[in-house]
Amino acid sequence: MPIEIINRQLTRGCIRSALFDFDGTISLIREGWQQIMVPMMVEVLAETRQHEDESVVRQVVTAYVEELTGKQTIYQMLRLCEEVAKRGGVPRSALEYKRSYLALLWQRIKDRVAALESGVVDPDDFCVPGSRALLRELQQRGVTLYLASGTDLADVRREAHALGLDEFFPERAFGALDRYWEFSKAQLIADIMEQHQLAGPQFLGVGDGYVEIENTKAAGGIAVGVASDEARRTGINHWKRERLIRAGADIIIPDFRELESLIAYLFPGDPSL
Repeated sequence: MPIEIINRQLTRGCIRSALFDFDGTISLIREGWQQIMVPMMVEVLAETRQHEDESVVRQVVTAYVEELTGKQTIYQMLRLCEEVAKRGGVPRSALEYKRSYLALLWQRIKDRVAALESGVVDPDDFCVPGSRALLRELQQRGVTLYLASGTDLADVRREAHALGLDEFFPERAFGALDRYWEFSKAQLIADIMEQHQLAGPQFLGVGDGYVEIENTKAAGGIAVGVASDEARRTGINHWKRERLIRAGADIIIPDFRELESLIAYLFPGDPSL
């Protein structure tokens, strides 16, 4: 599937730094996380005194989980606390809910991580197709690469290492903290642009969530929305596409298979192409 150009008014060819989201943009290790989070939250809300029918609760949970996707996981848990209280319950702390969710998610992904760390599987089996090649192309063009995720920092670093991505993000991988107010993608983008003295189109943001796309556009950068189908590893996820366009994506791609076309568009006139 060719790249889809949404905004043809871009200033291209001057990218110096790029920020990549992790889960769903590069990594597929956590594919299916929603199938863990939503049922867990439905179960919690079903224990409150004033809960609705399960189908209604599921709709409510799915809506806010999707709304907050791309932010640190703790924000979904803070919303769960609010929903528990609204239904007459006494919520546990958001951090407790988050730890319960992560324990359940670990049961889903632990074999994937073990297989990667033991070398049993090819790391590219758990990467969005073409992502490693794009990172290498950008690195070879002198672009400084950053990784940022709503997943906990220690897990981001472990999983990036298991995928063999350390070479692209040495000391430049960032993730969620227990003191969640001390990290955001918006602040990281601001810090990157200040550190490297970047003008807007010298910064590239790449992600499958609205947060990094909105933050990139707010900073005047170029935003590539990755509407990846994480389960099938091919084709486009239309829900992601619509959401990414609403967030302001300049370009939409399903994955990075059309690498040559993407690089040619981002770096017009590049003599190496």
